Amino acid sequence: MLPLPLDACLRLCETWGLTVLTVVHESFGAASALHVAEISTPELQPGEVLIRVKAAGVSHADLLQRQGKYPPPPGASPILGLEVAGTIEANGPGATRFQIGDRVCAVVAGGGYAEFCAAPEAQVLPVPENWDFVEAATLPENLFTVYDNVVTRARLQAGEAILIHGGTSGIGSTAIMVARALGATPYATAGTDEKCEAAKTFGAEAAINCRSADFVESLRQLTGGRGADVIVDVVGASYLERNIATLALEGRLCMIATLGGATGTLPIQKLMRVRGTIIASTLRARTPSEKGAIADRLQRQIWPLLPSKKFIRPLIDHVYPLAEAAKAHERMESGAHMGKIVLSL
Repeated sequence: MLPLPLDACLRLCETWGLTVLTVVHESFGAASALHVAEISTPELQPGEVLIRVKAAGVSHADLLQRQGKYPPPPGASPILGLEVAGTIEANGPGATRFQIGDRVCAVVAGGGYAEFCAAPEAQVLPVPENWDFVEAATLPENLFTVYDNVVTRARLQAGEAILIHGGTSGIGSTAIMVARALGATPYATAGTDEKCEAAKTFGAEAAINCRSADFVESLRQLTGGRGADVIVDVVGASYLERNIATLALEGRLCMIATLGGATGTLPIQKLMRVRGTIIASTLRARTPSEKGAIADRLQRQIWPLLPSKKFIRPLIDHVYPLAEAAKAHERMESGAHMGKIVLSL
């Protein structure tokens, strides 16, 4: 799907209509295409709240959407941005959980790069104590994704070993911290020695430079030959065979992105020998009730851990003003970032 021309995108956005960053067709896919446009505020649907956005997280999915490779789900805002933090501006019909002015953060299917963002209230959580808006904007997409895959689906247990690829990304750093908070032992891969050292400061027991070492052999040595009980993979095809070779007995491989390709060779016999499980999922297209179920579990198990910032803390690479979203995208595309990139309003 190609990026929409500006006038078409504005017509689509009239329902949500914010001061937004959007992709213009003339510059097909380039970060420089992002610019601010003014349109009307969103019309809330039943069960939605209007958030006055103070900060918005930047994710790899935003880059893909800007390039025309990841269209929003049907009915979702075509505006970029999957996570926000701010204050409740208004409640739609039937929305009763929050009061006007409450400090909140939310995962959304689109619309985050804006002054105002509509969100199903089921997907909204309070900003934790001792977290400001920029810090809180790093939480929703990362924690919803990590918790659902690592805790709910892969059933990570205390004492287990987890290998996290891309350990200095927003998802990777969050997975390290959540694993450590739950009593598991996190290991990470990264592309430079500097990033490996950073991953260890996030809580990784050890970090493997995947460009200069074989992570399969390295992880086996680090775990006394056992391998990883859980693997969090954002690479996909090019890592598939090696991930299977790294799994411990009854190991679980969580596939959440395909940066290294979407089609690979599955060594079925190796998977059978370790009685392994492959888990694959995406978050964006799920219903508000499905995301709300994740939010409920997060609020019970993870949110009480956040005020102390002991295990899970904000890891922010850079903060850009909303009007400099192009620079934020360029920073993420460079691969130099460590932690989360955030837009501030």
